[in-house]
Amino acid sequence: MKPKLRELEVHRIQYQGQPMILLRDPLKLSEATLAIPQSLAPLLALMDGTRDEAGLEASLQIRTGVRLAPGLLSRLLTDLDQACLLDNERFAQAKAEALRAYREAPFRPLTTLDGSGAASDPNQAAAQLQSWIDALPPPGSMPTDSAAIRGLISPHIDYERGGPVYAQVWRAASQAAREAELVILLGTDHRGADRTLTLTRQSYATPWGVLPTDQGSVQALAAAMGEEAVFAHELHHRSEHSIELAAIWLHFIRDQKPVPLLPILCGSFAPFVAGEDDPAGYEPFTRALEVLREVMAARRTLVVAAADLAHVGPAFGDPYGLDFVARAQLRNADERLLTTICAGDAAAFFDQLKAEGDRRHVCGLPPIYLTLRLLGQAQGELAGYAICPADPQGLSFVTIAGVVLR
Repeated sequence: MKPKLRELEVHRIQYQGQPMILLRDPLKLSEATLAIPQSLAPLLALMDGTRDEAGLEASLQIRTGVRLAPGLLSRLLTDLDQACLLDNERFAQAKAEALRAYREAPFRPLTTLDGSGAASDPNQAAAQLQSWIDALPPPGSMPTDSAAIRGLISPHIDYERGGPVYAQVWRAASQAAREAELVILLGTDHRGADRTLTLTRQSYATPWGVLPTDQGSVQALAAAMGEEAVFAHELHHRSEHSIELAAIWLHFIRDQKPVPLLPILCGSFAPFVAGEDDPAGYEPFTRALEVLREVMAARRTLVVAAADLAHVGPAFGDPYGLDFVARAQLRNADERLLTTICAGDAAAFFDQLKAEGDRRHVCGLPPIYLTLRLLGQAQGELAGYAICPADPQGLSFVTIAGVVLR
């Protein structure tokens, strides 16, 4: 056997004063979590499917000087295999079974709400979301004709930190949300492959029932882009929170009345940011946007980008934390980015982040870019902004914003 490690969630932790690496399955095919000494990190990098056990031990010793205790590698490989963390037959079978169960379920159940600052109980959830709206100041200069709103940017951070910004943008877009006959919801796929748009035929549950996925729109996109391309990563919908957290606010602000939904998970733009290619010339996106515009022409449609902005500090791999000056610089950079978004300029939005090398880790890049492309000549207004703490030390931060687009 030549073990190959899957793409996993990897976290550095301290356990009893020792640096460790925590391994988790992003697809949650297994609930097992493995922790290994950080000194064995090079061993994980060697598990690329080209070496058997003897080759792994020899390569590790040659590269690092580390000699493994007898039987240690065998036990580690067994644990990785049982936890479905290796790319092998056990993983393939577990994934196929999970996908079958997901597709056969009556709907996609709630997965993140209780951990996001609100309860899954419908009355408690409604009371919590309403409390954030009630705590807002009067709308002020925000135009009252929200029916003219064609799109919006909503956070996908947990409600506990993002509740006030969610409330601001969804209050601003309330009339448009209530009058929508279809909602296209583009969410960040945090585990997505590069340049992917991932569909599902499953409907999304909220505390107040189910938002039915619009099967005709799904079929039209699948026909244009290819079934294999749009459903290859469908299982990501099962645990990805970005669409769910926006869908809950949508259902709530519509007075708990359902509306057809087209949920689309957007994969990474890393190749565009790092290379010469431009997403504007990427043919699968062009085909998808053409289909979506045809869909929008037939019904009153609201387009929602479920997207956060910057992720900065040690919690996200940066070498240094942010002091007061760095946070001010972060806010200034976000203001420049939001000015571009409010101008409806998808190309300038992408170019700005590419020029930065996306060093601020803006995870909402794909859904925001595609929303701006889809809406065309849009004009936006800021409806909330926050810098949210992301670690106990107060050194890492996530920034979020609400924007309405006309």
